[in-house]
Amino acid sequence: MSPTQNASLQGKVALVTGASKGIGAAIARELAVRGASVAVNYSSSKTGADKVVDAILAAGGKAIAFQANVSDPASITPMIESVVKQLGPIDILVNNAGIYEFAPLEGITPEHFHKQFNINVLGLLLVTQAAVAHFNPAGGSIINIGSVAASGFSNIAVYGATKGAVNSITGSLAKELGAKKICVNALNPGMVETEGAHEAGFLDGDFQKLTEAATPLGRIGQPIDIATAAAFLASSDAGWISGQTIYASGGYTA
Repeated sequence: MSPTQNASLQGKVALVTGASKGIGAAIARELAVRGASVAVNYSSSKTGADKVVDAILAAGGKAIAFQANVSDPASITPMIESVVKQLGPIDILVNNAGIYEFAPLEGITPEHFHKQFNINVLGLLLVTQAAVAHFNPAGGSIINIGSVAASGFSNIAVYGATKGAVNSITGSLAKELGAKKICVNALNPGMVETEGAHEAGFLDGDFQKLTEAATPLGRIGQPIDIATAAAFLASSDAGWISGQTIYASGGYTA
């Protein structure tokens, strides 16, 4: 758990999608440390989600795991209804669920395109749509996890496009949901040391060294670096911040 032991989110209910590992898991734990009751969403890794829940409970927090595939509309509404029934109206939504597949231009296929857009973009919209209908009338915060990849890099045209869409959607929803007193912001990490980054071979090699050299703060990120930024955006301290794209990347933005 994080050493940050404040109660800035006491009494709040948070839903974090894709929270069974990596950045999502770190965000779920950090929100719980600050007092929120956390709905830990997962698609297939129940074991991973249960570990996150167990860690939160062991530290004295409150959390429950909820299964739903964000790209499947039929599974989203039941999840939202279960969250509200068991934890209460939603105050915080963190749209973290996402996938990435890299391919050069000649390797792009309709399947490659739709798989990523269905989860990273359509899934974000569908979950937000369902969650907002059950938000606390007093308002709250939506945090969309994007990526510095939105700036455009070789061999990630489709993935980068999904994250560019996240930035655009954030601006639109901030304007649309402002009347409901809901702040909407995008939080865009740089390279972060996660299970997925290790599995993809991004770490402990030349790619990591090149990224560190191009990062003003001289290191890659840790999940807690993103989690504490998300917790700030979820709190009343960020109550006048909305429609923003915020980079949590050690200064690396392009």
